[in-house]
Amino acid sequence: MASYQLIKEAGEDVTLDLQRKDCTLYVEGCNGDVESALQKINPSSPGLRSGSDTGANAASRGTSSSARLVSLDVFRGLTVVLMILVDDAGGILPSINHSPWNGLTLADVVMPFFLFMVGVSLGLVYKNMSSRAAASKKAIFRALKLLILGVFLQGGYFHGINNLTYGVDMDVIRWMGILQRIAVAYLVAAMCEIWLRNDEKVSSGLSLLKKYQWHWIMMFMLTTIYLLLLYGLYVPDWEYQIPFGEPSEAKIFMVKCGVRGDTGPACNAAGMIDRMILGVQHLYRRPIYARTKQCSINSPDYGPLPPNAPSWCQAPFDPEGILSTVMPIVTCLIGLQFGHIIVHFKDHRNRLLLWLAPSSAFIVLGLLCDAFGMHINKALYSFSYTCVTSGLAGLLLATIYLVVDVYGCRRFALVLEWMGMNALLIYILVACNILPLILQGFYWRDPHNNILSLVGIGKQTQ
Repeated sequence: MASYQLIKEAGEDVTLDLQRKDCTLYVEGCNGDVESALQKINPSSPGLRSGSDTGANAASRGTSSSARLVSLDVFRGLTVVLMILVDDAGGILPSINHSPWNGLTLADVVMPFFLFMVGVSLGLVYKNMSSRAAASKKAIFRALKLLILGVFLQGGYFHGINNLTYGVDMDVIRWMGILQRIAVAYLVAAMCEIWLRNDEKVSSGLSLLKKYQWHWIMMFMLTTIYLLLLYGLYVPDWEYQIPFGEPSEAKIFMVKCGVRGDTGPACNAAGMIDRMILGVQHLYRRPIYARTKQCSINSPDYGPLPPNAPSWCQAPFDPEGILSTVMPIVTCLIGLQFGHIIVHFKDHRNRLLLWLAPSSAFIVLGLLCDAFGMHINKALYSFSYTCVTSGLAGLLLATIYLVVDVYGCRRFALVLEWMGMNALLIYILVACNILPLILQGFYWRDPHNNILSLVGIGKQTQ
């Protein structure tokens, strides 16, 4: 058998010693690189060209571009379908719409599923990096693009269906939103993946934990900060006015709090932080808790206020606020660990086991936290909500992977695969109402006579 020995000599020269009985081959001037030495021996070898997998890379490769995991695109496509379903049917079937406060519904899993898949994708994107600085620069640029796009689409520039006007008063622009949250989670997870990993060889689940131990430390730190702020900050009384921007006609509402550790709609620390830093006029003006029984006679749907409604029912509240964006980063980092399993383990059985075990543990932990008072809450993005939704995302990924990539049932999922490959574009066109606005822009004599109103979509009630 041939053996390869790399011998460092004086200066920059490197000798590659290939010994087979009495045969020795010396290749000099390779500057410390075995691959360069092999390239000198056989420059035309396809296995040694730039960009190909060497032994170390091939051993750690979970998948290749020629063997793309369809299940990842199908997962994203299914999430897009859920998003469209709950957006369009949520008003008709409030039971699948977002939970008014505590609890979990079908609509509540859409956001964490997106974040989870962002993390999984990052594990594949950054498995091989030529330059950490260049990778960081690209990640920052992508995050900035998402942030700007989010403010443009969700900051109030477009005025919604049935309103062809546009423009936003900077005094009341909404700074936070879904795309902004994804941008922050993506950036932090990308920086962790680029800078916080070691050279540990991965051969088991334990060695995988050691290689990415700083990722888990980051998750623990973020969770600790979130819990300390949510349950430790004192929330004083506060007030708001309706409507905004017209002091002479505004009605002022006072909300009594003076508590610490409250996770109800009115006196939670997440809302207080947003009001202090962003300003109440820059928050989302159609709060989810307006659908609670205290605030709506049509609960769990929106409706008129009950006779003795609390003063906070009409107060702005941002479900994508500052504190509630801490735990989405954790969701993204959890997804990143699932992506690492794809990179470092090729065997279907190992992948499924390493996905199913932590997913089940996350669900059990989340349900236990909910049972002991740390409620599942999407608006606050609570710890229990993070655990349960991350676990559900892991189970769904394992199921789709088993059906699509292991058993090869791809034909039924072609549409989902296409939607998954164009998830961001579909989200912008559909969820941000860009497509309806474009279609409504073409009308006959009167803006109300458009294609959508003809089929009963977005029809105004007068």
